[in-house]
Amino acid sequence: MKSLLEVDNLAVHFHTRNGLVKAVDGISFKVEAGETTAIIGESGSGKSVACYSLLGLIPKPPGKIESGSALFDGKDLLKLSERELRKVRGKGISIIFQDPMTSLNPFLKVGTQLIEPLQLHFGMGKKEAWAKATSVLEEVGIKNADKRMDSWPFEFSGGMRQRVVIAMALITEPKIIIADEPTTALDVTVQAQILKLLKDLQEKRQIGVLFISHDLSVVADIADDIVVMKDGKFVEQGSRDDIFERPQHDYTKKLLNAVPTAQKPPSESSAKPLLVVNHLCTQFSSNTPGEIIKAVQDVSFTIERNEVVGLVGESGSGKSTLGRSIMRLVRPHSGSVLFDGREMTEIEGKNLKDMRRRMQMIFQDPYASLNPRMSVYDTLAEPILLHKIANKKGLDKEVFRLMDSVGLARESVLRYPHEFSGGQRQRIAIGRAISTKPEFIVADEPVSALDVTIQAQILDLLLDLVSEFDLTMLFISHDLGVVRYLADRILVMNEGQLVESGTTDAVLNNPQQLYTQTLLQAIPGKSLVQNSQELS
Repeated sequence: MKSLLEVDNLAVHFHTRNGLVKAVDGISFKVEAGETTAIIGESGSGKSVACYSLLGLIPKPPGKIESGSALFDGKDLLKLSERELRKVRGKGISIIFQDPMTSLNPFLKVGTQLIEPLQLHFGMGKKEAWAKATSVLEEVGIKNADKRMDSWPFEFSGGMRQRVVIAMALITEPKIIIADEPTTALDVTVQAQILKLLKDLQEKRQIGVLFISHDLSVVADIADDIVVMKDGKFVEQGSRDDIFERPQHDYTKKLLNAVPTAQKPPSESSAKPLLVVNHLCTQFSSNTPGEIIKAVQDVSFTIERNEVVGLVGESGSGKSTLGRSIMRLVRPHSGSVLFDGREMTEIEGKNLKDMRRRMQMIFQDPYASLNPRMSVYDTLAEPILLHKIANKKGLDKEVFRLMDSVGLARESVLRYPHEFSGGQRQRIAIGRAISTKPEFIVADEPVSALDVTIQAQILDLLLDLVSEFDLTMLFISHDLGVVRYLADRILVMNEGQLVESGTTDAVLNNPQQLYTQTLLQAIPGKSLVQNSQELS
């Protein structure tokens, strides 16, 4: 049976000011109808470049396709003109991009963006296209889809924006979907829904999926064939069972060994908590006149010094709003936040600035939280100078120390955010957060964009910081495997309320609430965890 897509000897080079970069160096693979081919590897290995080049989406210059062919529907994609490629994009091959915020137009409402490909490729009228788009939005798990069609992208949480992007890719019912980290920002229950949706579409319409991911747990559940990529080349290729149960290459074994499986030993509790949250409520006005969105409802908990507390729940449950309310990035409607005995809800001006040296936040979306006009050096140097941690004479030493800590090459110090991969940008954001040597960090999905080996390094770095500097942390995540590895206690949040709390062992091994049980049942890659433990 003929493959939907056949890529042979693809090579993509970038001619940069620092010399020639062989981003993709002679790779070959196929995508079959109704099956999923997954490409895995570390951030910067060339996974996304290989796939984007098929549809002419790499910048030219500096990028250039040096050789190869990509046969789809009887045509070589690498030889098509820009006009011909436009007919293929969306209708023949759709892409789910990694970063939903930058792939959505901030000046257009979600509904307008969803109906555009239906009008462009199928000539649908606005009413018909609107109805179909609403239906697809419901399929990917957006509640009140008919109302949310009139929302702007910034009104959605990170996970909800990712669902919108997935809906845009599915709406034209393409033959192939290139999925670039499509579930990175999604909680486990919605992730399971989306993966099931993709699988159902494959079976119904014989769609082929080219799945790019660093999340080996997801790949273990959905892939038919897997190719392992490193430094622009394929190092190993085979069936899912071959790769995960019988890996041959040392690099593949390294990836599998980096999957978090252990559970963090409990920290020693202190007599006096660092953070006390009492009856906290945060609410927002809705687009609908008179309607109030209660994002955080009567939440109370404490965090001891030197303790890591995991906050889990579905996208839109209020996790990020709770973290921002504690940091005073969002003003709570009512309630109390005591940090080291001081009331954060009332503090202002210089006192608030001084407190923020002691309290830092790692945001979920590194591309949105980094200034695109500032180099890595300037980004890391700014908080160091602002809080007078070092003078200009000792600034270089501090910046390079941070880069070493988060795994960034020193020679990239003068590069800008757009010159880094998604995972590398997240490392910059983490370096900025730890630059003030804070006592308390709110970490909002800090490793969601990282490949497994870098994720393991960052998690170990955070644990080292907790131990060395008595750091306290509220760790917000949808990845329960990561939370198990890092947290002493877990808080479970649903629809703005805390529904369960307890030690990590108690919550994950003996959950009391049905909602918590549902989250645990949706965790992907259970067989992978067992295989990783055996390999290690």
